[in-house]
Amino acid sequence: MGSASRKDHHAVGYFKVELDGIDSGSFRKCGGLKTETEVFEYQEGGDNDATHKLIGPTKASHIVLTKGFVSDPALFKWRAEIHASGANAIKRRNGSIVALALDGKTEVGRWNFTKAWPVRWEMSEFEAHSGEALCEILELAVHSVSKA
Repeated sequence: MGSASRKDHHAVGYFKVELDGIDSGSFRKCGGLKTETEVFEYQEGGDNDATHKLIGPTKASHIVLTKGFVSDPALFKWRAEIHASGANAIKRRNGSIVALALDGKTEVGRWNFTKAWPVRWEMSEFEAHSGEALCEILELAVHSVSKA
């Protein structure tokens, strides 16, 4: 019998966003935690049986957080600064996406990102009789993503 301990998966309750160590908001859905490396194919002259596959640039997808709530007004200020100052003065920040268990305290997973800036912030439609909570969407352009 093996002595390895069994690790069951944890149900994720929500994701929180930390920017430069500040808890900025919580969300129910997180997408875009992905990196991809381009492949360049090169056909060498005289070698007709194979194609060389060369490594190209690696890029990270935008991180899209939905069904959430932004708790820190500094995030709105950061978004406004980018909108007002343009591409030359973008203040990029490092941070983390933290997956928390249903108890809201146990950290299930963490993904760190670098040089992020908010591409989009969106509020759901207001409808008084729907009985649904208001939801915000936050989209971050990031330079890199890594599993912590």
